[in-house]
Amino acid sequence: MTATDNRHVVLLATGGTIASRESAEAGGGAIAADTGGQLLQSTSGTTAVPVRVVDVFQRGSFSLTFSEMLTICARIREALSDPQVLGVVVTHGTDTMEDTAFLADLVHADPRPVVFTGAQNAADSAHPDGPANLLQAVAVAASPAAVGHGALLCFAGKVFPATGVRKAHTLRLDAFSNPDFGQVGTVTAEGQVELAAPAPRRAALGLPQPGVATPRVDIVSTYPGAYPVLLEAAVAAGAAGIVLQATGTGNANLAFCSALEPLIEGGLAVVTSTRVDAGPVVPVYGAGGGQDLQRIGAIPSGLLRPSQSFILLSLLLGLRATSEAIATAFAEYGAAANTDR
Repeated sequence: MTATDNRHVVLLATGGTIASRESAEAGGGAIAADTGGQLLQSTSGTTAVPVRVVDVFQRGSFSLTFSEMLTICARIREALSDPQVLGVVVTHGTDTMEDTAFLADLVHADPRPVVFTGAQNAADSAHPDGPANLLQAVAVAASPAAVGHGALLCFAGKVFPATGVRKAHTLRLDAFSNPDFGQVGTVTAEGQVELAAPAPRRAALGLPQPGVATPRVDIVSTYPGAYPVLLEAAVAAGAAGIVLQATGTGNANLAFCSALEPLIEGGLAVVTSTRVDAGPVVPVYGAGGGQDLQRIGAIPSGLLRPSQSFILLSLLLGLRATSEAIATAFAEYGAAANTDR
């Protein structure tokens, strides 16, 4: 860069383990405490390019709401309004990083990258992994190779597309995987970025106004002997959408199908996902299985697991999408082909 070059990366700090320290007030539990500036200082000033810090939240990601995730997306868009910004890094708790990253990808219309990262070990642990993850995320956000990739998740030297990424281990430093959509690249400890060419991207979905209530969506699990009492409670509490965490290829049982049919006829949006780690939701079975669910109007999620199905359905309902538009979106975003991302 030249002396007059003001290009930089924006760091949006939202809390999470990367910013957490043990707190006596929390009974010795770790809570998000460090600012984005403190996170940047932890890298000893060795980032690949200059970084401008914006503090958004100091929160554990397990406590974030969908509305607050929309706020993060709005701050990403705000940061990218500056043409000097090369890309955005979002530090985020790992519990729901896959959710916010997917939401950011759905609404991201700019070619510049948005890179999510965090940590498994707290900032005051004996071996914090946050500084290395942050350095690598900044290197990816500043890399020309990341342009056109949308939202990415960078963790422990691996770079994943937002669609399909998930936390795969509660404690291991190499915490994330993406069984269906794969890994798009790597970044070394020295900041050398290697990424595959970006796949064609769909048009971005709209971004509801942050702070405006979006329709409620609940995730309801099916399991051996499950009865739809929790489904009925969710609807009674005002749910406009339901994601079924079904079994196998997307199966429930006859009791669920019987309960769902009048609810779907009455306008409830229902998406069938699965608790299985990889592979698509495919309507195969009758007698309360996936074929019956599809027959009564439940929408298969494709390759989207319950957490990201929840994000997409919440966004679509917030945009007042029709049932036909919801089915089309899940067919597109849950598609198996990487080239259709």
